[in-house]
Amino acid sequence: MPRRLIPEDASAAVASSFGRVCADLENLVRIPSVSADGFDPAQVRKSAERTAVWLQRSGLDNVRLLEVDEAHPAVYGVTHGPPDAPTVLLYAHHDVQPPGAEELWTSPAFEPTQRNGRLFGRGTSDDKAGIAVHAATLRAWEGRPPVTVAVFIEGEEEIGSTHLAEFLGEYGDLLKADAIVLADCANWTIGQPALTTSLRGIIDCLVEVRTLDHAVHSGMYGGPVPDALTTLCKLIATLHNRRGSVAVKGLRTGQAPGLAVKEPELRRKAGLRPGVRMLGTGPLAHRLWTRPAIAVLGIDAPATTDTAHKLAPVAQAKISVRLAPADDTQSAFRVVSEHLHKRVPWGAELTVRLCTEGEPHRIVTSGRAFDAYRRACAETWGRQPVEPGTGGSLPIVRALAEMYPAMAQLLTGVEDPDSNAHAENESVHLEELSRCCVSETLLLGHLAARA
Repeated sequence: MPRRLIPEDASAAVASSFGRVCADLENLVRIPSVSADGFDPAQVRKSAERTAVWLQRSGLDNVRLLEVDEAHPAVYGVTHGPPDAPTVLLYAHHDVQPPGAEELWTSPAFEPTQRNGRLFGRGTSDDKAGIAVHAATLRAWEGRPPVTVAVFIEGEEEIGSTHLAEFLGEYGDLLKADAIVLADCANWTIGQPALTTSLRGIIDCLVEVRTLDHAVHSGMYGGPVPDALTTLCKLIATLHNRRGSVAVKGLRTGQAPGLAVKEPELRRKAGLRPGVRMLGTGPLAHRLWTRPAIAVLGIDAPATTDTAHKLAPVAQAKISVRLAPADDTQSAFRVVSEHLHKRVPWGAELTVRLCTEGEPHRIVTSGRAFDAYRRACAETWGRQPVEPGTGGSLPIVRALAEMYPAMAQLLTGVEDPDSNAHAENESVHLEELSRCCVSETLLLGHLAARA
């Protein structure tokens, strides 16, 4: 691609290789790179190796896997621009969520399928599409971008970046850059780009209650003797008040955002059943992005198909707490644990263990890099990006902000409200994916010019 900043050039360059980019994306989606425990880690490694080949074919130099003990591999490579050019770090992740219930997928989770202008499959939007954007951008610049480009593709984002500290300790120097483009967020709608300005933090806790040494006959002992599952349910119920607001005192709340989220649209996106009321009070954007949220992700107890008439002696729940941008994980875990210990029913034994944590973060979107992104969006979509927060978490954002405070963090993405990330029938809108590729291509040119 010529070293010019003409949008028509970027569009033509992306269009010329977009079919190849989509084929590469489909090949990567076919690899079930689920990083969660209980799934084959060899598939995550295979995904990393396929990603490395893809990026190398797209023009990235010095591509290699980054390894730390007991971790899924990441992928890294760098292509040097002119001597005085800034360095731009491109981020995405190649690991994916578990597929969920097979019967709820219209087409198989790991067999990418095109329908109605969308590509369906696990990871198509979150976040193998982010890799596709970076690969397409490198191809558009014919492997000779006007800035130095480093690419970091993580392999553990979907499990809370478990070994992020080890990766940064070993390879943090490789990630130093003037700006980072994190292609793991979402656009506002199809045709309306976004620049994400805040991330909620996360703590996942394993909560266990025990009432008995062993199971006992529910008829002979039921009544005076509490079972662990009823005890756990009663304890979980204390986490919200009658209106559905989080009832844990000490969790912090951020400032209400300026953007509005409309209830009918949110209900449609979430698939909320007609008679179900939304939780909490106040503006929906505030509840989604800058307030804490608590959800029960799963419960370990006898399955209904395996039940017998006996009182369960022990039960566990995985509880996930999303934290407002003003909070921190250690303080939040302390107040959640104190809340549960004070309210455990009937003197049951309780343990609360922290499993996953990721700090919240807020971004000030002023400066040359953000202006360059806005210009690229205007040239691609014909409009400026909106600047929402997100209820999700990206642990690497806060970690890199602390390591490199001067680095501009551009939180972009390919998802849209119908992408169904983390759910069945995940998909990416192919035309929007193409526009994201054009926008990132233009962005590199603008970052070079503004240097």
